Amino acid sequence: MTGNGARPDGPEGTPPSRRDRRRYFTLMTICIGLFILAWAVVDRYSTVAAIVMSAAALVIPPFAAIVANAASAIDRRRR
Repeated sequence: MTGNGARPDGPEGTPPSRRDRRRYFTLMTICIGLFILAWAVVDRYSTVAAIVMSAAALVIPPFAAIVANAASAIDRRRR
């Protein structure tokens, strides 16, 4: 914090690093890929498998947000 109480890195905290963005992008790409693969290809052979793939894809976005923000949280604790 500076003398006037404002944070030097702004109200949002430290911006995500390039590595954080790349991890988030990779996880979200996998998520979208699972949805597309499940309902465009796998559904023709096994509806249960497509539903399981969709359920796995539903878990990825919150996990991606946690993973992407983990390093930023560590940086915030150091300050």
